[in-house]
Amino acid sequence: MELLFVTVIGASLAAILRYLLPSRGMYGSALLPAVGAAVTATVWVALVWIGLTFDGTWIWVASLLAGAGAALATALMLPRHREAADARAFNELARN
Repeated sequence: MELLFVTVIGASLAAILRYLLPSRGMYGSALLPAVGAAVTATVWVALVWIGLTFDGTWIWVASLLAGAGAALATALMLPRHREAADARAFNELARN
């Protein structure tokens, strides 16, 4: 049950990040929550497997920070890569 809670919280934190960061029009509205939820759940399960208990503080902190960090990295890197790819595609199409 805690896995569900932490996944929803991770997705919610990532959704909040979407509206705090610039260039949100460069990616879909569900991308950051999906990344945040996936990373949060993956880190949670990995930490349970290595022996942390679900009622400990550090499993929650590490899982939520990892999910928010992955969403933040995605939100900061994706627009730059997309703009560069769009410019390359435009130049390629403009030559013909």
